[in-house]
Amino acid sequence: MRLLCINPNTSADMTAKVVGALRPFLPAEAEILPATGRFGAPYISTRATYVIGGHAALDLLAHHADELFDAVLLACFGDPAILALREISAVPVIGMAEASMLLATRENGKFSIVTGGKAWEPMLQEYAANIGLADRLASIRTTTATGGEIYRNPLAAQKQLLAEIAACQSDGASHVILGGAGLAGMAAQLRPLSPLPIIDCVEALALIASEAVRYNQAKGLAASPSPEARRLAEAAWFK
Repeated sequence: MRLLCINPNTSADMTAKVVGALRPFLPAEAEILPATGRFGAPYISTRATYVIGGHAALDLLAHHADELFDAVLLACFGDPAILALREISAVPVIGMAEASMLLATRENGKFSIVTGGKAWEPMLQEYAANIGLADRLASIRTTTATGGEIYRNPLAAQKQLLAEIAACQSDGASHVILGGAGLAGMAAQLRPLSPLPIIDCVEALALIASEAVRYNQAKGLAASPSPEARRLAEAAWFK
């Protein structure tokens, strides 16, 4: 299994952290090629940086257009440009937010999302509605610390995150998604202290991607370069 892990943020350290967090949930033989945004924001946290991040994600897929992968992992919890990526990809493109929400719907009851940065609340509400899961979403709660701030100082954010997770109980949630590339690895630390079961967005990304790859392999669908991505890579305006 060969996976292209796209981080549309410009932080290579964050990409490495996500890749490290993915490995325990993937087969031992899985190969992960990390790809970090070549332009944009260090951490996507607004609608403007989200749009730029979508462009950066498309740029990365085009940059690797001649390589073979079994799936593309979009390592940003808002899944920027995921439909556009799927349009030009010859293999499944799995988004961190969509994978987390799909995994959450396999459990009974409603789910909440806890992440860093107030701006994400309306953006994620819209995204849940766009993928048809608004009726399963109990709430979205955010910390005053942004995802980037949590990434830089995760220990300082634990109390805030646990408080928001606890508040999800009154929202009617039976389980909580801990979302954000910058929060990679934190679910394992918070679970023993959490009043609600926590779904790790990185684990969800790995599990749903593995399912997609196994499905394609069972159907005999081999990985292949995408001619659409290659044309995009060759376009002068996109270089």
